[in-house]
Amino acid sequence: MRRLLVLLALLMAMPAAAQVRTGIDVLQQTGFAQLRAVAARHGGKLRLAILANPISVNRDGRRTIDVLRTEGQAAVPGMVVAKLFSGEHGINALTDDMDIDDKRDAASGLEIVSLYGRTDAEKRPSAAQLAGLDAVVIDLQDAGVRYWTFQTLTKYFLQACAANGVEVIILDRPNPLGGLAAQGPVSTPGREDYTNAHSEPMRPGMTMGELATLFNAEDRIGARLTVVRMTGWKRADWYDQTGLLWINPSPNLRSITQATAYAGTALLEGTNVNIKGPGEAPFLRFGAPWIKGTELAAYLNARAIPGVRFLPVTYVPANDKLYPFAGQRVQGVEVLLLDRDRIDAPALGVEAVAALWKLYGATFQIEKVDRLLRNRAVLDQIKAGMDPRKIAAGWQAELNRFKARRARYLLY
Repeated sequence: MRRLLVLLALLMAMPAAAQVRTGIDVLQQTGFAQLRAVAARHGGKLRLAILANPISVNRDGRRTIDVLRTEGQAAVPGMVVAKLFSGEHGINALTDDMDIDDKRDAASGLEIVSLYGRTDAEKRPSAAQLAGLDAVVIDLQDAGVRYWTFQTLTKYFLQACAANGVEVIILDRPNPLGGLAAQGPVSTPGREDYTNAHSEPMRPGMTMGELATLFNAEDRIGARLTVVRMTGWKRADWYDQTGLLWINPSPNLRSITQATAYAGTALLEGTNVNIKGPGEAPFLRFGAPWIKGTELAAYLNARAIPGVRFLPVTYVPANDKLYPFAGQRVQGVEVLLLDRDRIDAPALGVEAVAALWKLYGATFQIEKVDRLLRNRAVLDQIKAGMDPRKIAAGWQAELNRFKARRARYLLY
């Protein structure tokens, strides 16, 4: 009984979740005013497409697709939802694989155009795919990190829509990691690719609407952009403080805890280290046959990295061709998040890379870290054996310059 009373007291002491209204909720509350304004600019007609995934729902759990096709079309005479677009993981976020076939949405019958193929051209909306459209509504959830590909996909839509006279409407959503902290090395300008839409830190601390505004301005894209802002969101809010449903944005991001670690440990993705898979704790656990779990955990714990501890583990990655060492027993560590407000996840990621390089040398495919790091100077410092704390101190000046630029585009 005493334990139950203590638990009840703790629950009562916790701050109430905010009542955040995302862009789709605000659109409904305003009677779709922003869409009516767009329709007015197009002679009272509005033929639009929607870029969505499973998180694209309103506060009641109804899909943005269905809200716009029913209430939206009723409120905006002349509006027609013509097609759907999807990005990485598909419109249902069920797969990590490439070449998600174009198909039709079962509920609406609308064509789904997949923009996640193997070539760069297959990842960009084409003039033919945008033909006949007046606007594209984008309702995607950011993961709070620079290498989350929805950032790049949004930028590709801004560029393609600007070139083809199509407007872009962003239905904004919270940054799941909050909007205060900007952390990590800034990616090197000129090295943009699908996991590096813009020169920004690993954890930029911005919403999708803010990032789209920054891309449009700093890259001089010139798209006609409307951001439907949220209400009730504070920059200090983590996702579990918003009162919103957590819906997995990908098969390997299943909780806010995993998303917190993903902002750093994802640097190991693509190397010869297992970092994710259906049967593991993605981004909270990593291992390989050549790692000694007790040795690695002891080394990392001795580093006294703020907010985390490391537990040696042994496990068998799921038998899936997409993940390293599938079906083999590996050793590694599990990251125990003790205080998320103290964690500098990008610095944690650099600590993990540096530890693997120091303990296992050339066995670890360190060069592949650059695929997501996108900062050669930092990688060279790791390879030279520089203390990760000194490396992190060295990127602060550039990070502060980014924060100054970022301030111009913050909407909340």
